[in-house]
Amino acid sequence: MSKQLTDNGLRTTDNGLRFTDHGLRTTDNGSQFTDHNLRPDLHAIADLIPVGVKVLDLGCGDGELLAYLAAQKSVQGRGIELSEAGMLACVGRGLSVRQGNLAEGLADYPDASFDYVILSQTLSFLNAPQMIFAEMLRVGRRAIVSFPNWGYWRCRWQLLWTGRVPPAPDLPQAWYAPPRWQALTVADFLDLCRQSGITIQHEVYLANGRIAPQRAWLKNLLATTAVFVLSVGRHDSQMDSL
Repeated sequence: MSKQLTDNGLRTTDNGLRFTDHGLRTTDNGSQFTDHNLRPDLHAIADLIPVGVKVLDLGCGDGELLAYLAAQKSVQGRGIELSEAGMLACVGRGLSVRQGNLAEGLADYPDASFDYVILSQTLSFLNAPQMIFAEMLRVGRRAIVSFPNWGYWRCRWQLLWTGRVPPAPDLPQAWYAPPRWQALTVADFLDLCRQSGITIQHEVYLANGRIAPQRAWLKNLLATTAVFVLSVGRHDSQMDSL
């Protein structure tokens, strides 16, 4: 399925479905319906998930993405969430979610239990990302990871001009606020994947909610958020058509 970005921020898929940057979908017959106001990175993740697959969402929050995938993609979804408020919100949505931290929660699942394991906007808070990636790719055939990019040009300028570490554009949280984040860039993430023997099957770059330029030398400079599909083993050329 190919996507095109028009000047008004509209993405068009081959089936005639158009996605705006504000969670609104428009069909060719003119009808419109909302996508529950999903964050832009969650929209990108949802676009990458096939219909009817098994999904595990790590740090699933209030279950917004899982609920959307269940309704729109008929996925068999499960989640792991640390906060009690998030877990109760998921239960209120009728979702299957367990409370716990990621390391302990993943250990209970057998190998290849899921088609996709999702980690959205949580990477910068992890103490042991390599271990979590290994577990994600043990229990799932593929992993999808999204994270804010501190390599964005405004972050670089702010650090240079003020001498202070900036919050990421898509993570407006001060460095001292709990839970504490660790700044990382797209380049850092690519290095980690190479060192860990992880294959990048597909990548999407967003700039303030819109699809960012995909040129290699611009990705780390212009993207505010990055989304990657990961696996172990050889690259799957079918992912290139997404």
